[in-house]
Amino acid sequence: MAGSLNPHNKHCGDDNLGEVQEGMAGRECMDWHCDEKTSELLRHYSLQNALEYDGEGKVGSVIGRIMAERPDLRQHGGVVSGMLAAEVKAANDLAKSSGLDHLRSILEEEAPHLLVKRSKERREGLPPLPNATKGKVVLRFAPNPNGPLSFGHGRGVVINAEYAKLHDGDLILRFDDTDTSKKPPMPDAYAQIAEEVEWIAGFAPHRIIIASDRIQTYYEYAEKIITEGGAYTCNCSAEDFKLFRQQLTECPCRGRGANENLTLWKQMHETDSIPGSAVVRIKTDMGLKNPALRDWPALRIQDTSAHPHPRPEIGSKYRVWPLLDFQSAIDDHRQGVTHIIRGKDLMDSTRKQKLLYEKFGWNYPETIYWGRVKIHEFGGFSTSEMRRAIEAGEWTGWDDPRLPTIATMRRRGIQSQALRDFWIELGLTQKDISVPLATLYSHNTKIIDSTTPRLSFVRDPVEIELSRGDFVPHPVIEMAGHPSSELGLRKIEIAWANGSTPIFIERADLINHQAELRLKEWCNISAPTNGHSSMLSLDSDGDYPILHWLPTDSPPAILLKPEGREVKIISGNLEVNEHPEGTIIQLERVGYARIEADDELGRKVLIHLHD
Repeated sequence: MAGSLNPHNKHCGDDNLGEVQEGMAGRECMDWHCDEKTSELLRHYSLQNALEYDGEGKVGSVIGRIMAERPDLRQHGGVVSGMLAAEVKAANDLAKSSGLDHLRSILEEEAPHLLVKRSKERREGLPPLPNATKGKVVLRFAPNPNGPLSFGHGRGVVINAEYAKLHDGDLILRFDDTDTSKKPPMPDAYAQIAEEVEWIAGFAPHRIIIASDRIQTYYEYAEKIITEGGAYTCNCSAEDFKLFRQQLTECPCRGRGANENLTLWKQMHETDSIPGSAVVRIKTDMGLKNPALRDWPALRIQDTSAHPHPRPEIGSKYRVWPLLDFQSAIDDHRQGVTHIIRGKDLMDSTRKQKLLYEKFGWNYPETIYWGRVKIHEFGGFSTSEMRRAIEAGEWTGWDDPRLPTIATMRRRGIQSQALRDFWIELGLTQKDISVPLATLYSHNTKIIDSTTPRLSFVRDPVEIELSRGDFVPHPVIEMAGHPSSELGLRKIEIAWANGSTPIFIERADLINHQAELRLKEWCNISAPTNGHSSMLSLDSDGDYPILHWLPTDSPPAILLKPEGREVKIISGNLEVNEHPEGTIIQLERVGYARIEADDELGRKVLIHLHD
């Protein structure tokens, strides 16, 4: 092979390599000899790469394959890279001079296995949890109950629930409700979230825990760590302590003894204590590289007279409340949590809590992170923002069709299995990804399509008078309730009077089609003129545009179609049917929808699900 290394020159200092890099590579060269098998491996992978990339092979894309097959070469990486650079260049030169077919012929003769396109096996479901013992896995989903669950919360429910099932473990639903000012809990959210978790997971949580019921537990651990010198009471202002952090210096409060700290701790609970006047800090190291870890705050005074807890049994009972990292860490230990699955944006929480666990001598749970998932159709909604807008009357409620909530998903007809399939398919990658709702809709369609009845919905209807001419009247037109025969037949009654009957067709069809037409499942008609048309044939012969139609006594209906932060209202008429409220139907030519209660005008209300 022209320009290639000679495989019989076994020492890595062959003249073909040119000048060997100095330093480590040179020292490696003195101790290592490249045998013929290794030389051929480099040559063949270089040929493969040049063939795959049309004569533009790269060392970087080859080296990984080499090291994966031959881990023993990693200690000689510097030398191997130098040899590989020469081989890749030789393979690219050969591709340019002799063509890609020549490279292929060499590999066919010498290394045919490298011509087989490698396919990456796609994992079905979630990978097993690391260090998991069947029957002893404990996971938790811990929302703040400042509102019902959002679409994004569904990920936490699904992943934790699926792992609980996979490992025959427990799923804890824990309400982290210790912030009464910035994110005050919503009284109705507790029951709604519990019901939504059961709906999404397919089973009820094994345990339900409310953090605000456990304040005394947090106090016990606070006093314990203060007594042991692992925490102290700090009276510095937030601004002053920020400077201490920036300057890597200790605040004056840090040197207090345990007894003085305990005295100040008890003063924090007094009714005249001022919010912000004192916090309990976990003593770490003010020289830590990450500022967030430097003596982080664990408990604080809250103004529960101005911001009482909404649960009446709690109310203003307590003055001192734990911050989330302290509360969550204590609860995870007490509840035996073995695995924590959280967003990578919470890595600092993990680091803080590990420092706390070390002080208590506990083993921290296995922790798995995922990246952010952005849904194309959803903007920057937050639970707090949605709550304010709902309370201000901007949205109709938590199931407003425009909102990205679990309540909305259910109202529109998304199935819990579709949500599970959607989140399991995305998995646990730490990469930030962006996906369209079409992915969720695809999963939902697979679930509902086979049992979803079809109906006609004529949008923006126009009335035309259809004459039957010499044809025998049809009092009833039968249509399939579903492409399969399992859902029976739909029957549309036709009222003939003096040889004609009024029907609705869509205005757009009237405008767009000016020639012979076919009414679906019925007959061919002439192009409507001045509101009149005539039957031409009952046979479905000819290539005519097919129109949806309905008798004019079909009930009026509106279709609510969410479009971003707006809802488009589409008026029309719906085929007569006996499907109850809540039934998911497919509106032919329109998409899937769910039947809701009639509105105040007596119109049938449909909410669009997806196309």
